[in-house]
Order: sequence, then C-alpha cells, then structure tokens
Amino acid sequence: MGTSWSLQAVSPPAGTAEGVQAALDIVVAQMSQWEPASDLSRVNRAAPGLWHDVPNELAHVVETALDIAQASGGAFNAGLGQLTEAWGFGSAGSVGAVPERSGAAIDRTIDFDPAARRIRRAEGAALDLSGIAKGYGVDLVAEWLLDSGIRHFLFEVGGELRGEGIRPNGQPWWVDIEMPPTSSIPPWRIALHDLSVATSGNYRRGFNAGGQHYSHSFDPETGRPIVNGVASVTVLHRQCMMADGWATALTVMGPEAAIALADRQELAACVVAGDREHVSRAWRAMMD
Repeated sequence: MGTSWSLQAVSPPAGTAEGVQAALDIVVAQMSQWEPASDLSRVNRAAPGLWHDVPNELAHVVETALDIAQASGGAFNAGLGQLTEAWGFGSAGSVGAVPERSGAAIDRTIDFDPAARRIRRAEGAALDLSGIAKGYGVDLVAEWLLDSGIRHFLFEVGGELRGEGIRPNGQPWWVDIEMPPTSSIPPWRIALHDLSVATSGNYRRGFNAGGQHYSHSFDPETGRPIVNGVASVTVLHRQCMMADGWATALTVMGPEAAIALADRQELAACVVAGDREHVSRAWRAMMD
C-alpha cells in the first residue's frame, strides 16, 4: 500500500509481527493498484462490462465502498482509477501536468452482485480503493490480533489507527490528530479505546502546475481535483474502514455539506477549512 505499519501491544506473543504482515499481505494481494497480479489489477485489465468473481475480502470492501457512495450522493466513487492514473496519483507515478481532458461525463460505475460475490466495471471505470483499503487493512489486523488473544493494542497503517483496550498503566491509547501545516488550529487529542480514527488530508499529496496546486482528492462530478477549501477531514468510528471511507467522501463535499451529512449519518467528524474548524454533533458529544 506504499506505506508502513506500526503496532504497540501489551504482551504480544512471538510471531505477532509475522501474523500482522500476513493479514496486510491479503489486502495488498487483492486490492493494490500497484501490484500487477492483484485481484483489483486483474479486474481493471479485463474487458469492461464482464462480471468477475472476487475473493471475500475484496467483495466486502467494494460493497462497503458502494454503500458509502450511495449514502454520500456519489462523493465517494470506487471507479476513479483511470482518473487518478491520468493525474499521476496511480501506479504509473507522477505526471506533473494537468491532463487535457477531465472526463467529467465518463461512466465510472462499479457494479457489485452480492449473491454471486462478483463485480464489473463500466468502460470508463477502473477500480481504485485507495480511499478505503488502508482502513480495512487496519480492521483485518485488529480482528486477527483479537482472535489471537491480544486484547490491548494500538495499530496504525499510514496514519489510520485503531485502539483496543488500554495501556499497561491503565491509560487509554492517546493519539494527536494531525492538523494541516497551514492551519493554526491546535490538534485534538483522542482516546482510542475500542475506536478507530482516519484523516483525509488534502495537503498530503498533489502537485503544482501553472501556479496552482492540484490535490489528489477528486470530485467525481467534475473529474477534477477538489477546490472546496477543505484541508482535512477526520472521522472517528468503531471500524477503521468506515472512518477511512467516510473521511474520503466528506473531503469531497465541502465543509457545510460534509457536516450536514455527518449529522444525518451520526458520524463523529471534524472538517478543517483554512483556520475554521467544523465538527458534527456526534464529535461534540464524544468530546463532552
């Protein structure tokens, strides 16, 4: 997934690191757009319009991604792979230039058949799960750790975290939420006690061309990087996959619409736009 992982655990037995890596290897083998042999890459190489059987883990993530897409009015879109490649944020690497066509009207639909556990893509779609797969990897490892009898840990993949239980000193797993470098807002300190956190930072990846900065976060309606003023979105959720996917979706929507949707979905969300901070009702309730 192009990043690192870290684990803090109370009394982990021998072989824990190998077990963690084995769980993450499942995610890479099924969902990485950078691995030519992954199931995701196989689907993207095949002819559009045809159904493809996929393994359980990939099917689960695609189904969740499509659920978030529907609930967010399309702000999350798992079919933007061709778009991210064209803008230099995919497996081909940086292009450092603005593509000639944004392709806003292209059909990027991903269909999922839950009964048969199969997916198909439209001609203009390529599966891209970079906005949700890291979070799923965190959950997959967390469930393996719990099943292995490890009850107290903090696990992180590329800035997405899940905390279970408590530290040996009786304290929860405290983490500071990263704020955009251009913001003067002090960071939140969160107790991850049986809780996950994911942050979508619009400042983390991008490139400058013609005096303008282009983000790696895309508006599916325009086919171009977002220009809504959102610098970062943080979501707290029991499942890291949900926190990750929703942080991606809310980033696309803009601060007011994002918080309105977070309230309807009862999500604990914090949106940073410039030096303004917007928080949902569920976020405020958790901070009381």
